[in-house]
Amino acid sequence: MELFDYIDSRMMAGVDEVGRGPLAGPVIAAAVILDPENPIPGLMDSKKISEKKRILLAEEIREKALSWAMGRAEHDEIDSINILQASLLAMKRAIESLSIKPELVLVDGIYRPDVDCKVEPIVKGDSKIAAISAASIIAKVARDNEMVVLADQYPGYGFSQHKGYPTKMHINALKELGVSLIHRKSFSPVKRLLESS
Repeated sequence: MELFDYIDSRMMAGVDEVGRGPLAGPVIAAAVILDPENPIPGLMDSKKISEKKRILLAEEIREKALSWAMGRAEHDEIDSINILQASLLAMKRAIESLSIKPELVLVDGIYRPDVDCKVEPIVKGDSKIAAISAASIIAKVARDNEMVVLADQYPGYGFSQHKGYPTKMHINALKELGVSLIHRKSFSPVKRLLESS
């Protein structure tokens, strides 16, 4: 039997992060403790759900979960400590912000954030564990919403469309407009532009 088969699911948090790949903006993590008495149908990896469905599910998760919390690491923290460490820091902040202290944390992937409880990494956990799926959904909706707001503050880059990911449109805008305050200067396409200018 798996370790988490022995833990009361009301004390088990699922954790995931969103935003490791973009060239701009924060990495955002969520931690969710689901209510076994109040199940949420349709939970799966956030990347496999339409935007409209994600928004509806995120609202339902926030309403029905026993506890949920967000954590983040900003673009300058990412440049300072690298994206992997920043992702783990965002997860740690999310876990430590939960109103219920979990006995077990299930994390998508292979790495463990440094928190004061048992942590079990699960490869492709966002498609296997409901609480991790829920975390991936609310983290993605939160980050996407933030990038839409940032699109107004930093016009011309197309953040509302590509959410900071290195699309052709984004790379072309970077070359034309230069590097903004929220770009990750340690990421190769941004770094190359800074070195060439």
